Amino acid sequence: MIRREFITLLGGVAAAWPFAAGAQQGERVRRIGIFSPVAADSPEGRGRLTAFLQGLQELGWTDGRNVRIDYRLAEGDAERVRRHAADVIALAPDVVLANGTTALGPLLEVTRTVPIVFVQITDPVSTGYVESLARPGGNVTGFSLFEYGMSGKWLELLRQIAPRVTRAAVLRDSTQPTGIAQLAAMHSVAPALGIELVPIGLRDPEEIERGVTAFVRRANGGLIVTSGGQGIRQGDLIVALATRHRLPAIYPYRFFATSGGLMSYGTDSADPYRRAAGYVDRILKGEKPSDLPVQMPTKYELVINLKTARALGLEVPPTLLATADEVLE
Repeated sequence: MIRREFITLLGGVAAAWPFAAGAQQGERVRRIGIFSPVAADSPEGRGRLTAFLQGLQELGWTDGRNVRIDYRLAEGDAERVRRHAADVIALAPDVVLANGTTALGPLLEVTRTVPIVFVQITDPVSTGYVESLARPGGNVTGFSLFEYGMSGKWLELLRQIAPRVTRAAVLRDSTQPTGIAQLAAMHSVAPALGIELVPIGLRDPEEIERGVTAFVRRANGGLIVTSGGQGIRQGDLIVALATRHRLPAIYPYRFFATSGGLMSYGTDSADPYRRAAGYVDRILKGEKPSDLPVQMPTKYELVINLKTARALGLEVPPTLLATADEVLE
């Protein structure tokens, strides 16, 4: 896979420099690996990587000068992902940024010594990635995506914006612990809200379309998309299906709402990457992942697309509008 010259995302003229041309004589060039299920040239991938690169640059690290960044895509079947994980470690990085469970699990099958900073991991303790949030132990630390209990908030918000919803299709990755746990958290609050949950797999476009088409045969339905790489990769299809079938839907990331989805609620997806740059900097300067505590999100965002709400015939309650961080007209 071709190495990405990420500095171009920042629009810097340094992209034209030969590798290490800007390095001071005798300065050691460090190496960072990035293993992610989100393509670097996708809108979401560009935003996340730009945040990470800006964070690094503010701390004095510039790709092509004193650091080299190698990118690998963590998608495909399990065997292919494992091969790509091995490729990342074979490059002998000083530290690896791992995006999500899809990336972190295979990396830990390959190495227990190379420092890894993760982002977009929901519950790193119960999944066994770290010993505790305060003292991670081992070679891994990072930034948790959210607590599973937050998944119930999606149901509450869906009921607020679409009171007639009595059934909710939940698109989740049943092969990942996060997908299973998010659905379980929703099951704990669904009875009180009078909502029946219908799980739909995210394995491939055919499974998604088949599941949604069967779901809409009954009335009063809504849609919830859980967090994870599969949902991101199939985002355009999911929004198109929700639009086609006039399903009120809530999504985990802002870009879904800006792409025509009804509403999103979740963390600022770029913020953990900015913060991860700080941990990468500290590791490059000699600190150990085992001594850096896992950090939880500091900000959640509610985004509402009023144009989509009007197209669905929904009147957004003023109280909900008042609590939104962003309203798209």
